[in-house]
Amino acid sequence: MGEVRVDPSKGSVGFGSGLHGWAFTLKQFAEMYAEKFKIDVVKLMNRLWSENFFNPKTKKWSKQKENDNKISFCMYILDPIYKIFDTIMNYKKEEYEALLPKLGITIKHEDKDKDGKQLLKVVMRTWLPAGEALLQMIAIHLPSPVVAQKYRMEMLYEGPHDDEAAMGIKTCDSLAPLMMYVSKMVPTSDKGRFYAFGRVFSGKVSTGMKARIMGPNYTPGKKEDLYEKAIQRTILMMGRYVEAIEDVPCGNICGLVGVDQFLVKTGTITTFKDAHNMKVMKFSVSPVVRVAVEPKNPADLPKLVEGLKRLAKSDPMVQCIIEESGEH
Repeated sequence: MGEVRVDPSKGSVGFGSGLHGWAFTLKQFAEMYAEKFKIDVVKLMNRLWSENFFNPKTKKWSKQKENDNKISFCMYILDPIYKIFDTIMNYKKEEYEALLPKLGITIKHEDKDKDGKQLLKVVMRTWLPAGEALLQMIAIHLPSPVVAQKYRMEMLYEGPHDDEAAMGIKTCDSLAPLMMYVSKMVPTSDKGRFYAFGRVFSGKVSTGMKARIMGPNYTPGKKEDLYEKAIQRTILMMGRYVEAIEDVPCGNICGLVGVDQFLVKTGTITTFKDAHNMKVMKFSVSPVVRVAVEPKNPADLPKLVEGLKRLAKSDPMVQCIIEESGEH
């Protein structure tokens, strides 16, 4: 399973603001400063954390606090960030205009008229975009599907741990029967339709293939919550854009067209006739807000019901309930 503890000096901890959309790892700052210090990135990551001090006058590193030295994390990471916050939030335009180029930050022409919090968000997102930090940590520290599924199969599959589906999941075998878990329904531009978004754990899913679509209430040997249909299209989902693709092998995520009519929120797609369901995702939080809604015009009730169904389908955390009083 590998190392389960996180360590900032190994780049497995991110610092930042989810609200403002910026984040960083020590690896990113080590890469910025490696050329300046003529030090290997990995060694510099260790020096930028914990009790490591740097003396700007003597240009030497130390483990001991002396008169002129300062903890490296504060000097080379926190101080520049604090400087940006101070100059922008206190409207010191000349200072931040001189500081940004030194840090390699270039903002778009249309953002130059902004100030205060709006400018701060733009600057920090440009300098330290959260997506880059997160993607770097995922790529470096999370195990590949081939490695992870060997020890996660038992937590993923409801059926026997030695059947054909289980072994295909465990070995992440593209030649094994298809086992795919649909975790979310994503609204499309086509009114009322959804992409079924999920991950392929075994085999491969392809456009036009016939598969068994099993809802969360499916029981092996019975036909309830089971449909055998062809996959209309297989797509890659890249932010707001989608791209049609012929097939997707195990270990990848994708979207399916034509499945939304048979699944409410989640489900299992398979070509193995004796397959059990993939285990349903469980969320660690419960709904905290309860709201009763009704149409202003009673004639619009069918539209309201349809809208609530679409909302519940697209958001796994939403629960829609109809009370005996007729409230939704």
